[in-house]
Amino acid sequence: MKDLVSIITPSFNTGKYLKETIESVLSQTYTNWEMLIVDDCSTDNTDEIVSEYLSDRRIRYIKNSERKGAAYGRNLAIREAKGRYIAFLDSDDLWKPDKLEKQLDFMCTNGYSFTCTYYEEIDEEGKPLFKLNSAPAKITKRKMFDYCYVGCLTVMYDSKVTGLIQIENLKKNNDYAIWLKVVRFAPCYTLKESLAYYRRRSGSISGQKKSSLIKYHYLLFKEGEKKNPVSAFFLTLRNMFFGVYKKLFYVKKIKR
Repeated sequence: MKDLVSIITPSFNTGKYLKETIESVLSQTYTNWEMLIVDDCSTDNTDEIVSEYLSDRRIRYIKNSERKGAAYGRNLAIREAKGRYIAFLDSDDLWKPDKLEKQLDFMCTNGYSFTCTYYEEIDEEGKPLFKLNSAPAKITKRKMFDYCYVGCLTVMYDSKVTGLIQIENLKKNNDYAIWLKVVRFAPCYTLKESLAYYRRRSGSISGQKKSSLIKYHYLLFKEGEKKNPVSAFFLTLRNMFFGVYKKLFYVKKIKR
């Protein structure tokens, strides 16, 4: 396991959390990585936070000249990435120290090109919410279209297999749009261990009204996947159904 891992981190006004996110990358037991932080014109102290770490040449900072959205940031970072393996970590989430090492070993040992892991939830202050998110052991193309079972902060894929992945400029669900393209090259296999922490914040897409969620899922299939309106609507309905299914079978409470 000597291949470079490129970590994709879009950011916007997450200075409050970014230091902890970067530190979780610096703490990785696997050290051959680069972190590409693409900032979308933050108005907080993001610049100051990142500047503290730029002496480490593995950390690369790209700042947009105008607001362009997370999809643009992910696309840009993926184009700029030098690593064979592409991993994702949003600017308010965290990794456990052995995340990269264990996931790469899982991929290399089994010959997998696309993987995810379990993850836990924390609140805005970093306190545990005692929720564990798992996923099916193998997520095929059909399953991925059914629902986004994977957590963005846990995904890694082999760009040698997929080539350059780029998505439409979607306002929401742009990470899901990436998985829908990657899964065409390889199914996603799940490492059944919690290796990351997802920070649940107010104002996140998961906390929005159902009507907004339906709209963004419809646009994902219509614009992101170029489906006709009828197909996009059908896929959206399936997504809503399997969203309930995931909560029932793949989200568990952790005993205190």
